[in-house]
Amino acid sequence: MKLSILDQSPISSSQTAKEALNESMKLAQAGEDLGYSRYWIAEHHDFPGLACSAPEVLLSYIGANTNRIRIGSGAVLLPYYKPYKVAEVYNMLATLFSNRIDIGIGRAPGGSAEASNALSDNFLEQVWGMPNTVNDLLHFLDGHFPEDHRYAKVTASPLPEISPEPWILGTSKKSALLAAEKGLSYAFGKFMSDNDGVAIIQEYIELFTPRKLGQRPNVILTVSAICAETNERAKEIALSSLIWSLQKEKGEGHLGVPSIQEAKKYVLNQTEKNTLSKAKQNMIIGNPHVVKQKLNELQALYKANEIMIVTITYSPKDRIRSYQLIAEEILKNKYGSN
Repeated sequence: MKLSILDQSPISSSQTAKEALNESMKLAQAGEDLGYSRYWIAEHHDFPGLACSAPEVLLSYIGANTNRIRIGSGAVLLPYYKPYKVAEVYNMLATLFSNRIDIGIGRAPGGSAEASNALSDNFLEQVWGMPNTVNDLLHFLDGHFPEDHRYAKVTASPLPEISPEPWILGTSKKSALLAAEKGLSYAFGKFMSDNDGVAIIQEYIELFTPRKLGQRPNVILTVSAICAETNERAKEIALSSLIWSLQKEKGEGHLGVPSIQEAKKYVLNQTEKNTLSKAKQNMIIGNPHVVKQKLNELQALYKANEIMIVTITYSPKDRIRSYQLIAEEILKNKYGSN
């Protein structure tokens, strides 16, 4: 099983944003040592509890401090941007870090309505125009347009020896159909979706149209997981993330991920207890054996080529330890091994 990391660069209640971003770099380094295939960083806006609003900036820092692991966006929120500029940015990263760059493409707002308006005057219009925007981005990444295209004479320099690998990220049938139509790899965000991912991925596989000779459907399943030495400890660590998700829904999450002690003191009403119980069902929480079993089951059920794991904890050490235990159980790699 191939494993990868999705990082949202969460800020704990005791951290500064700078410290959180530095911990993201340390996580990428640990992931590389542990044998994870890729490290993706998410894009969020107007969200005090998440540190990364510009993945392309953080990726340059992480690329300079790692050597092998693939790095990329999870995702570039394309409706906000001109595809030409996006291609320039990721071509430059691919020039600096050869054969290591992924460009995940998404259409979600990634923040408040006010932030969307601040970023774009016509966000919803651009969401509807995503298929055409993706076409333009792919042409820029490929380095050529049809001769009669308005951008035929425009090049997204610098052109790297190996282009960034494009992905479509999503949680719906619409995103899967777009990936299939364009012949792109697809990452399904199970951790943030109640949709029937099994059916969505199956339709993607069945309708996949290759862009290049020999290309096959390629699926990443993204899940939320927290692993510790014991089930009890994993549940205790996960409480911080669960309470924080509840706080965010109530508009109270601006202080960042609460400590375990803070989370235990949080008073829940019955509705919130039910919400938390449902949230737990969409997470994998347990010791290494439990996590491995559940990941294997999900990979088989969803027909995923790769599992990408997002882990939010209060303590950066607990987060790296979670990824370490999973890697030791599934990839059989110890932290610090070559």
